[in-house]
Parts: sequence; C-alpha cells; structure tokens
Amino acid sequence: MRNAMIIDPRDDVAVAIEPIHRGDTISYSCCGEEKQLTAQEEITLYHKVAIRNIPAGAPISKYGEHIGIAACAIRAGEHVHVHNVASHRENLDD
Repeated sequence: MRNAMIIDPRDDVAVAIEPIHRGDTISYSCCGEEKQLTAQEEITLYHKVAIRNIPAGAPISKYGEHIGIAACAIRAGEHVHVHNVASHRENLDD
C-alpha cells in the first residue's frame, strides 16, 4: 500500500501521506511504476522524504518545483526538512 506520493518524475522527494517509521518500506508510484525504499528516519505525516541520494549543494525539487539546496548530503529514505535544506533565492530577472 502506498504511504507516500510524488507529483513530477523530476522530484527528489516524496511526501508522506501517513506517518512513516524508521525501517518501514516507503511505497510510491512514479510514471505508472511502483517504487519502494526503506525509511532511514521517522517521517512525519505530510513531510518530505528523499527518494534518491542528494549530494550537498544540489538543488531539491518537490511537485516539479525547486524548493531549496541540500545543506548536506541527504541519503535516500532520510527526512528532508529545514535541518538539511537551505533556501535559495532564484534569479527571477532572467
């Protein structure tokens, strides 16, 4: 049963649609394919979880939109929140 969701195949994170405990299997669908990974931490309802390894300094996407920069390396299955994401002002003048 799915316990997380993504909107865009470019997303780096899924959103928990129920509480997920460390060691649980995270299940979500992407492009018609069921995907799974193991939760490395507790993930609160509606919080983000990395669905792939994200290197420090890399941009992070959610719902197909850039939401910040990884402040440190984030492993697949880890909670993604203010403790490991830095805000980044986009250059909107271009």
